[in-house]
Amino acid sequence: MKTMLAVSLIAVATVATAEPSANPIRIGQAAFGDWRGDAPGVARQITPDALPAPFASRSAAEMPSVIVRPAGAAPHVPPGFEVAPFATGLEQPRTMRTAPNGDIFVAEVGSDRIRVLRTADGVARPVSMTTFASDVNLPFGIAFWPPGPSPQFVYVGEGDRVVRFPYEAGDLRARGPAQVVVRKLPDGGHWTRDVVFSRDGASMFVAVGSAGNLNQDLTGQPPANLPLGAAWGDDVDRADVLQYTPDGGTPHIFATGLRNCSAEAIQPNSGALWCVVNERDGLGDNLPPDYATQVGPGAFYGWPWFYIGNHPDPRMGGARADLASRVTAPDVLIQAHSAPLGIAFYDGTQFPPEYRGDAFVALHGSWNRSLRTGYKVVRLRFKDGHPTGVYEDFLTGFVASDQAVWARPVGLTMMHDGSLLVSEDGNGTIWRVAYRPIQ
Repeated sequence: MKTMLAVSLIAVATVATAEPSANPIRIGQAAFGDWRGDAPGVARQITPDALPAPFASRSAAEMPSVIVRPAGAAPHVPPGFEVAPFATGLEQPRTMRTAPNGDIFVAEVGSDRIRVLRTADGVARPVSMTTFASDVNLPFGIAFWPPGPSPQFVYVGEGDRVVRFPYEAGDLRARGPAQVVVRKLPDGGHWTRDVVFSRDGASMFVAVGSAGNLNQDLTGQPPANLPLGAAWGDDVDRADVLQYTPDGGTPHIFATGLRNCSAEAIQPNSGALWCVVNERDGLGDNLPPDYATQVGPGAFYGWPWFYIGNHPDPRMGGARADLASRVTAPDVLIQAHSAPLGIAFYDGTQFPPEYRGDAFVALHGSWNRSLRTGYKVVRLRFKDGHPTGVYEDFLTGFVASDQAVWARPVGLTMMHDGSLLVSEDGNGTIWRVAYRPIQ
């Protein structure tokens, strides 16, 4: 019962709605702005031809102050939706995954543990919380294997390795100690290690961010026989997605040039791997955009020599010009420095039909920007299974002022009843968003 007392189970709903913007899609430079222009329904499409020049604005360092949620403050959601605290008092909750039986697994970074929140369809709060595994080093990625209703393991991406715990559906505690699957991953720098499995369960994808912002040591001659766009030196096996078999065998680089693929997801219908990527800092307020993209095998996304297609980073002095024509442009550009940390596709039936097949992305929020942006959840619009390049605000209202915020969204998962859970690590809260049609 000790772990139960550490976290509040909230029963009181906080409901907030906002009218969608009557404005058309904000395209190109019109998509740039700050938190004051955010509201549910506001749609943006950033295009590569509208990017500013490097250093068009100064590089800023404006870390937010995270304050306690002000009395009466609640997130804003589109009409017909309601939002309420699902659980509070967690220690830096980040990635969440829904088990086949409906339990919610949470990577609680502040306490180096994996929590299980037991719930039931239609309920507004968990009925219990249990520590599934403790002493997990910087836990982030969580994945169940094999896919389907009866997984045998829960995989966890730690800061420097991948482990798995024996599991049967309904377990609230691991059946045994951690089994090491990937013994050594690059550590330090960008530390989030997300883990997902291909739809057939045959491949495990592990995201590994770069060691830092921009590795200017990579202006020299690359070693021979590197995969396309692969880094070396301090960034060997970094800024990429690594692929393994479920037992950690046959490791190889799946895709490169992804400065920090902080979260992954498998698109339900196509089975495609998607990443949300934190791009580099130091080029100005609106450059380069962060992004969400389908990630293909052998693809190269530019870091550190290029960004958003074949735009060269001037700080790299023209190095690796031979790669310019081989950079894959990402699918959905998101305002620079928004810091996407979570992605989940909506495959439920509770939300209106137009949401099905779309994706939600959690934006942790800016620090390398003079005016604050991010601190919200956005919806990526898809059509016939393909991204349109448009994203729209879905859950907003977490910014209190230019200096202060009261939540920083990170993780996303769908409950079995089709509602959406959003974790935020500023005040350790999980929010539940449900759809209640207006009568």
